[in-house]
Amino acid sequence: MGSKEIKSPEVVVVAGEDGGTDSFRRKKLELHFAESDDRRKAFGGAYVGGTTPVNIHGRPISDLSKTGGNEMAERMAYFGLSVNMVVFMFYVMHRPFASSANTVNNFLGISQASSVLGGFIADAYLGRYWTIAIFTTIYLVGLTGITLMGSMSMFMPNQDQCDQLSLLLGTCEQAKPWQMLYLYIILYVTAFGAAGIRPCVSSFGADQFDERSGNYKIQLDRFFNLFYLSVTIGAIIAFTMVVYIQRQHGWGSAFGSLAVAMGLSNAIFFIGTPLYRHRLPGGSPLTRIAQVLVAAFKKRNVSFSSSEFIGLYELPGKRSAIKGSEKIEHTDSFRWLDKAALQLREDGNNPSPWKLCTVTQVEEVKIMVKLIPVTTCTIMLSVILTEFLTLSVQQAYTLNTYLGNLNLPVTCMPVFPGLSIFFILSLYYSVFAPLARRITGHPHGASQLQRVGLGLVFSILSVTWGGALERYRRNYAIKHGYESLFLTAMPHFSAYWLLIQYCLIGIAKVFCIVGLLEFLYQEAPDAMRSLGSSYAALAGGLGCFVATILNNVVKVITGNEDEGRPSWLSQNINTGRFDYLYWLLAVLSLINFCIFLYCARTYKYRVKRVLEVEIRKAGLKVDSTEGL
Repeated sequence: MGSKEIKSPEVVVVAGEDGGTDSFRRKKLELHFAESDDRRKAFGGAYVGGTTPVNIHGRPISDLSKTGGNEMAERMAYFGLSVNMVVFMFYVMHRPFASSANTVNNFLGISQASSVLGGFIADAYLGRYWTIAIFTTIYLVGLTGITLMGSMSMFMPNQDQCDQLSLLLGTCEQAKPWQMLYLYIILYVTAFGAAGIRPCVSSFGADQFDERSGNYKIQLDRFFNLFYLSVTIGAIIAFTMVVYIQRQHGWGSAFGSLAVAMGLSNAIFFIGTPLYRHRLPGGSPLTRIAQVLVAAFKKRNVSFSSSEFIGLYELPGKRSAIKGSEKIEHTDSFRWLDKAALQLREDGNNPSPWKLCTVTQVEEVKIMVKLIPVTTCTIMLSVILTEFLTLSVQQAYTLNTYLGNLNLPVTCMPVFPGLSIFFILSLYYSVFAPLARRITGHPHGASQLQRVGLGLVFSILSVTWGGALERYRRNYAIKHGYESLFLTAMPHFSAYWLLIQYCLIGIAKVFCIVGLLEFLYQEAPDAMRSLGSSYAALAGGLGCFVATILNNVVKVITGNEDEGRPSWLSQNINTGRFDYLYWLLAVLSLINFCIFLYCARTYKYRVKRVLEVEIRKAGLKVDSTEGL
């Protein structure tokens, strides 16, 4: 964002001081906000601000009832790659299973962590629509490259005389360096394509709803559930139809089906262009954040009681200095950041934005900082998901996957979390919400942070059960002579015992991820909603990296080849100790949940702060409540 965008006007608005508070000045600032912000809908509809939406040509939309439509990016490709690529790298590219799993973990991590870049580009320059349009095309290019690799033998090592025993011994022909380089390039091109989709698609869908509507909050709540339901359907298709296509028609057809699905998704997205509502980009959010930090540092030694102090700086009128953002009311948290808005007589009428920022700009930074602890607490959920995605496949290879006459391929096993998610979301409003409403008294059954916390509880239960089941499975394998046959299914031990941990982690995702997405969208500043939504994807990506780091540390600490001691994550699962890793994750998750409880109880919703303003204006008493 350019410096002209937040330059100081000649009109000066004053605010209260910290320490010897001048009540007149504070009331004057509050009055300024009350008069300049159109927040009438906050009292009845939980509206927290926003800007007039525009059409694709940038012209304001006056009749919002004639707009609509939601773009829900097709995640089938992502989930299809996440489960099939491990198998492809092991059986086709002849890479060790642990190395294949780490490569896929890194792919998943980069595709999510890079969402911060996509969110930044959307909020700063392109807007959400054009960011999705560009990056979804890049995603399609990456999938096309993967399809070529699975279709043409020149991209794969020789498969002759490479049976299962050769795979186990590592004697199959290794992939050439250039073949692996090509694989890594197209994988990370695909991951980069996801960077612009993940932080924008849910926010762009939520942008389609009229914030001035009386039932806006209900519509938004249902949208995020519906959005995640569509994502789940994509996952179910990836874990079933794509696996079936691979088994019947080969890798080229399987990867090609993902590319076709993404192509159709792109076509539907572009066809709906005339119907979409858009938010104008507000300039570089990172620049604004940097300006606040620099300005606060420069005035770190200036006291609020200084004789040079004029007030906390803000623009007059209805709009803030930030394009695409309404004003944000001043809060008392992170008071050291208020130094950036501390206006002194020496600042003059037109100071540099690196020396003086508006209250709204400072509050933007405060909000983004306050969102970090809650989001960070969801990283452990992503760690568990990542471990299940790879380790449970190894478990399933040792178990009987027959259900009557139906033989479900091992790579289809992760479909069960998707099915549980589909089931829970389908019954959410008819069963869970009414039941939870009786317990919590919350109009939607549970607040956003309560749902996140409930999801974390289910993740702890899932990994605890996973450890108990793995301990029993390992002892059974050793007792019945399968210790060295770790890719041989034990006929009398059903793989469907894994369904319990799959369903528990699926329930955890429903409550945690959906609640987090809604929480970030509503709490983030108007001009930083894509960046705020990217926090969820960033936490997911960091979880993948943490899982990789944890696996490497565990292998180094628990294993010693010279002494003949296998690590917990030995390629032979029957000599390893996956159960110990699961229980380690359970302990870490429990500690993480305790931290989350503290963060959630001390968090105050931004919506409630807006409601308090309306309540004060109505002359009523404010009952301030915290996050949980």
